[in-house]
Amino acid sequence: MLVEIGNETYPTILGTYCWTNKCVDTAGPVEILNGTETIKVKSGETISFVMDYEPQPSEIHLSVFSENQVTSDIAVKDNQFTAPTQKGIYYYSYGVWWMKEKEKNISNGDAFYAFVLEVN
Repeated sequence: MLVEIGNETYPTILGTYCWTNKCVDTAGPVEILNGTETIKVKSGETISFVMDYEPQPSEIHLSVFSENQVTSDIAVKDNQFTAPTQKGIYYYSYGVWWMKEKEKNISNGDAFYAFVLEVN
C-alpha cells in the first residue's frame, strides 16, 4: 500500500495483519516507524491511498497517533484525507478489512499500514 501526495508515491510499513487462518502481530505505529524517514507534506495537502489489491477492502479506518496515544480518527473520502494544518510530526495507522459478504461482522482478512507525516 502506498500514499500519494501530488505526483509522488511513498511506501508504508505493513503492521499487524490476518488472512484466513494466519495472523502476524507487530508493535504499534509509533514503534514500527521509529527511525523511518518522514513524508514531508504541506499544511492541508491532500493525501491519497493507493492499493493495487483486488478486491479492494470493504472497510477502512484511519487513526493518527502521538506517543502511542490515539489522538483522533480521521475521515477518509474517496481514498483521500487532508494533512493536518499545524506543523509537526504525525503517526498514522490505516486499517483495512475485507469483510465476508454473506456473514455479518466476519472478515476474510485485515491489515494495518503505518506511515509518518511531517507537516512543514
